[in-house]
Amino acid sequence: MRIDKYLWAVRYYKTRSLATDACKKGQVKLNGSNVKPAKEVFTGEKLIVRKNQINYELEVIGLPKSRVGAKLVDLYRKDTTPKEQFEAAELLKYSKDYYRKKGSGRPTKKDRRDIDDYNATEESP
Repeated sequence: MRIDKYLWAVRYYKTRSLATDACKKGQVKLNGSNVKPAKEVFTGEKLIVRKNQINYELEVIGLPKSRVGAKLVDLYRKDTTPKEQFEAAELLKYSKDYYRKKGSGRPTKKDRRDIDDYNATEESP
């Protein structure tokens, strides 16, 4: 089965074209190397899928004939993603919410000065 079709079938991407685009952008790795969307995937292979700033680590257990329901996904893949990946994403989300609210526009002059001060202290030994 093609890797883009597999990722679509096990519900990592909503459409097959999104899965194809992710493969073309290098967000999907098969056994540690980038793959094209037409690459065949077999049972026992390891995938790394970068999505929403999280590197999902998967092991292919089986190949579905077509897209499967959400309850049946675990029959075809084993998720070995470390919990640290999800915790880092949570921290990133909270840090963004703390600094500025979504939709509040461009940074103000004060925000720019604060950023410059922060960068200057970070570069100093």
